[in-house]
Amino acid sequence: MNQLRAYFDGWRRHDIPAVLATLADDCVVIESYGPVYRGKERVEQWMRAWFGAGGSVDGWEITSEGVAGDLLVVEWHFECTWKGSPGAFDGSTVARLEGGRIGYLREYATTAPLYDWTGAWRD
Repeated sequence: MNQLRAYFDGWRRHDIPAVLATLADDCVVIESYGPVYRGKERVEQWMRAWFGAGGSVDGWEITSEGVAGDLLVVEWHFECTWKGSPGAFDGSTVARLEGGRIGYLREYATTAPLYDWTGAWRD
């Protein structure tokens, strides 16, 4: 789990080398809204572009976690600022270690606020 925690921590600190140190050279990183980044060089390009365009990771807190061999699964709460607008959502990450580094990472995000269902559908 340390590699995934270090990956999130690097994003929170805006520390590109720290994030890259958690990844296998031929990693695949898939964001919840569709982009796929293949290889550490592409991840670095993405991070530089995202931070350079005004992106800021303001918080990324793990709320639950599980490990099964080389498979890591976490749920989290994410907060960011994109071009001056703050945003936040809950999500999860499924990651697979390869040689002690993250070789595969896929994120999933909630698309609406969570609520307790009370027997009636919300409009």
